[in-house]
Amino acid sequence: MQDLIVVFDVGKTNTKLSLIRAVDGETLRSVQRGNRVVWETGMHQLDLAGIELWLMASLQDLPEKGRISVIVPVAHGAACVLLDAGGHVLAAPDYEDPCFRESAEAYERERDPYSETCSPRLPDGQNLGAQLFFLETRRPEVFGRAAHILLLPQYWAWRLCGVMAAEVSSLGAHSDLWHPLACDYSSLARRRGWSEFLPSIRAAGDLLGPLRQEIAATTGLPATCEVACGIHDSNASWLWHLRKVRAGADLTVISSGTWTIVMKSRADLGRLRENRDMLANVDVFGAPVATARFMGGREYSAIMAGRSMAMPTVEDLRRVVACGAMVIPAFAEAGGPFHGHVGRTAGTDGLTDAEWASLATIYVVLVTDVILDLLGDSDTVVVDGPFALNPLFAPLLKTLRSTVAVFVSAMTSGATAGALILMQGDATPDAENPDRPTKPLDVPGLAGYKSAWRAACMDW
Repeated sequence: MQDLIVVFDVGKTNTKLSLIRAVDGETLRSVQRGNRVVWETGMHQLDLAGIELWLMASLQDLPEKGRISVIVPVAHGAACVLLDAGGHVLAAPDYEDPCFRESAEAYERERDPYSETCSPRLPDGQNLGAQLFFLETRRPEVFGRAAHILLLPQYWAWRLCGVMAAEVSSLGAHSDLWHPLACDYSSLARRRGWSEFLPSIRAAGDLLGPLRQEIAATTGLPATCEVACGIHDSNASWLWHLRKVRAGADLTVISSGTWTIVMKSRADLGRLRENRDMLANVDVFGAPVATARFMGGREYSAIMAGRSMAMPTVEDLRRVVACGAMVIPAFAEAGGPFHGHVGRTAGTDGLTDAEWASLATIYVVLVTDVILDLLGDSDTVVVDGPFALNPLFAPLLKTLRSTVAVFVSAMTSGATAGALILMQGDATPDAENPDRPTKPLDVPGLAGYKSAWRAACMDW
């Protein structure tokens, strides 16, 4: 069993560092920073240098550093870093850069069919293959110098310990580089030769090696502290709940953050629809997981822009439903079941900030409800991440889906929980810590409101 574990979680919006006590799973310290995008070599790129400076300072500031035995990198999908033979960063593209539209038509002709990859064609560079194709065809002076491609969790593992690896949960995250049913690289990745740039595949929980000597010296961490291979963030959340699935539970997990990722056990992959941003994610064991998603956190923030982030209340929600105020999708350009629709509001004049918070909440719940219809019902739905802290999200979902048991996860940070399981396995503390069941709300007119909202969503 490990003693203290550091989870280094690089999300799309924020980066977080958590110090976890292994014996009971308690978070001893958690710090975070907002991420930014930098302009380098004519592209928007991830701020690797800024994150690394913050990481080193944060590690240096941790208490009880002598007891830290392992660091687990966690990171968002559709992100990679190209390195030259000397280990210098050539490119770390930001998947929202519109530059990828320059080669979009050509890439569309090159990519494999959805039936092979279960990876939908997504905007800009959200398919990792689109990033590599752009660099190879439009930035040959950059791509031609590349010797290695590292997925983002494994880039940070390499920066910390000097060992390169690849890992399936990131490879299988709508990358176009993975064939989930064959558990192997896609035809595209082999045809273009990109698979040759990726290191050997290792398990997410494999310990790749101890910290680089200079990092141990700089931070004061023990030279014996090891670095795990790392994991895709949504799959870390899924891993926490996967034990229930393996015990026979029919389960859907709603993992929230910048993206709201909905993953379902026992789902028929034949239900996946490319035009609804549905895909087969890949868990840490290489198994495909039926998934659908939208930018729930981004859309909530867009709806609340310029307003105070008041906590929504049932009373405010009832007033919103009674007056018929609505938010119609979508308020994020990237992905989701209503991708391509232009977001708008109706009947919102005079709403207070608290009523806007209720309106934003019912909006993200209604989109999630659509996704659950697309994936098919489970006996149980579990909500984790920031939406688990919203007092209306899970109860409102339960109200809309009265025959389904809806729970709030006992772990508010799925990424941290999954990282703990990677290191502890069956010894993970509080493995049976119960999720909190939710009860439906009393909101008169909600069923009619839902019907009117779906009718306003045009081709749904």
